[in-house]
Amino acid sequence: MRIVGIDPGSRATGFGVVDVDRHAIVYVASGCIRTAEGTHVARLEEIFHSMGEVLNQYQPMEVALEKVFMHRNADSAIKLGQARSAALCAAYGVLSSAQVYEYAPRAVKQAVTGYGAAEKNQVQIMVKSLLNLDGALNADAADALAVALCHAHGRRAGQAVARVTGR
Repeated sequence: MRIVGIDPGSRATGFGVVDVDRHAIVYVASGCIRTAEGTHVARLEEIFHSMGEVLNQYQPMEVALEKVFMHRNADSAIKLGQARSAALCAAYGVLSSAQVYEYAPRAVKQAVTGYGAAEKNQVQIMVKSLLNLDGALNADAADALAVALCHAHGRRAGQAVARVTGR
């Protein structure tokens, strides 16, 4: 089962690709779509097309996205939501059979670090550890991989419960 995790942003959208089976979660690829300076609409178009290319290349069966959260600035939350929508539309446009799942940022951090209010560097360290990665890992790519890991862990836990309960 291949999963693509997406950490949306209007200036930088991270993506992370993992393969999951009953015994392991294996790193496939990760990266960051950095949009050029320009209008917000042009950046959304770039996210849509670039994410479409990523999804075409890796052909995941499931896509996991981080939900939008409201912090201090409503305008920033709206722009983030629009970037997320561009990535989501790319997923539905490219992968007609893929399932799309959404996770709150706290749930992602909890799944990866064990602490829902973990700092970005803690997420990076745990992602590298969980996937046995060496070297530097871009923060946006690490966040996207964390989303993919959150989904993979939840998926595997659900399968384990189903095996035990027979449901």
